Amino acid sequence: MTNQTMYQAFANNFLGQSPDWYKLTIISFLIINPISLVAFGPFITGWILILEFIFCLAMALKCYPLQPGGLLAIEAIAIGLASPEAVYQETVANFAVIMLLMFMVAGIYFLKELLLFSFTKILLNVKSKTTLSFLFCLVAAVLSAFLDALTVTAVVISVAHGFYMVYHKIASGKTYHDEHDASADTEIQTIHEEDLENFRSFLCGLMMHAAIGTALGGVCTLVGEPQNLLIAQIAGWEFVEFFLKVAPVSMPVLIVGLLTCIMLEKTKTFGFGTELPDAVKNVLQEFDDYQTEQRTKQDIAQLWVQGIAAGFLCIALGLHLAEVGVIGLAVIVLATAFNGVTEEHRIGHAFEEALPFTSLLVVFFAIVAVIHEQHLFSPVITWVLTLEGTTQTSAFYLANGFLSMISDNVFVATVYIKEVFEALEAGKITRDQFDLLAVAINTGTNIPSVATPNGQAAFLFLLTSALAPLIRLSYGRMVKMAFPYTVTMSITGLLAVMYLL
Repeated sequence: MTNQTMYQAFANNFLGQSPDWYKLTIISFLIINPISLVAFGPFITGWILILEFIFCLAMALKCYPLQPGGLLAIEAIAIGLASPEAVYQETVANFAVIMLLMFMVAGIYFLKELLLFSFTKILLNVKSKTTLSFLFCLVAAVLSAFLDALTVTAVVISVAHGFYMVYHKIASGKTYHDEHDASADTEIQTIHEEDLENFRSFLCGLMMHAAIGTALGGVCTLVGEPQNLLIAQIAGWEFVEFFLKVAPVSMPVLIVGLLTCIMLEKTKTFGFGTELPDAVKNVLQEFDDYQTEQRTKQDIAQLWVQGIAAGFLCIALGLHLAEVGVIGLAVIVLATAFNGVTEEHRIGHAFEEALPFTSLLVVFFAIVAVIHEQHLFSPVITWVLTLEGTTQTSAFYLANGFLSMISDNVFVATVYIKEVFEALEAGKITRDQFDLLAVAINTGTNIPSVATPNGQAAFLFLLTSALAPLIRLSYGRMVKMAFPYTVTMSITGLLAVMYLL
């Protein structure tokens, strides 16, 4: 390495350990975009940029998307596809989501002992994998309907990460208290290699069932997803009215989604159905027994405090006492103050998971700003508004679903509901038509968007979490595992929009 040239040094530093072909691909994107802008104009270049960003998300296990995606976003602003002010406005408009990520995810970190304790009991006592998967999907759906999909996803990620860390330590020949790097398998003992792969597959299945569950529940109420609240505010719907308006679509989709969960586990297709290996279950059982034996009065008090904090979390979110991020900050204060976590470095660890994703989300808002400033979705919106009756509501559902798959469901819903409201004020549609279209927009942005990780923030959070590379949950694997859900739920939603609204 002493003979390394400066060119080689820069090449090696660029995007770090990413493969050379990946580095060259990103460089080619950066070269192509300005040329495309001159040759084809901003509209075509904007769509090329979207595809490039999706590529960065798809290759998340090769390189965290923040760096390549950030380079694309910076270039987009530099060549005039979006302005810095537009990026700022998109970020401010989504500040509640940013606060949620910063504080709620960190708050969940300080409840991890309670979560691991509770879910270990469930994992060890529910014998049927199908029943366990069904419970994960159903509970995620119920919680997401009253809380928030990102919060629920953060809880499930924390639980799965805890399970994985326990087994990976033991499979590496270490004890529960040893320091350990779970990102490498170099210390894994030969007898544990097959069980570790099966355990990863098992966790992938549970995580995807839970992620789909957040979408099933999130569509049902005005607090389930950020765009639901926006739609409800513009439509003037309260909590119960929103639920009843959406129910003709959301309830059939919920039933079909849960049935799909059972079907996938029974048929063991699309990457689902892997059983928890006996060796892993024995390790988790031994860990639970060990924790029970070693648990002191102080540890029990800690669990009680975390339980009270979790109860406060559920009540505060359910009653909407404050913005979700503010509630998360309150959880951090309660869980640390009463459990003796007062050192700055211990508190700092809680933010390590959320802040990289928060940064990525702001980069994502830059891409959304390009979509907005270049009116990339306008042709689709204009065409759909020319349709009438059931054809129009069905087209709204499908158009919102497709666009949400490739961009952001919150942005798509925002654009569509504002266009429809303007049409209502202009007298182009009746109030009844507006209500039907509002339901089509809500369900369209929530249901088909499960097809890709970039369709929903909770899915993107899972893809870019510390857990995903550990259990080998890649973009492609998520798309494959979500595919049967996408088909069954989207078709059910479309039929409900056509015949039940």
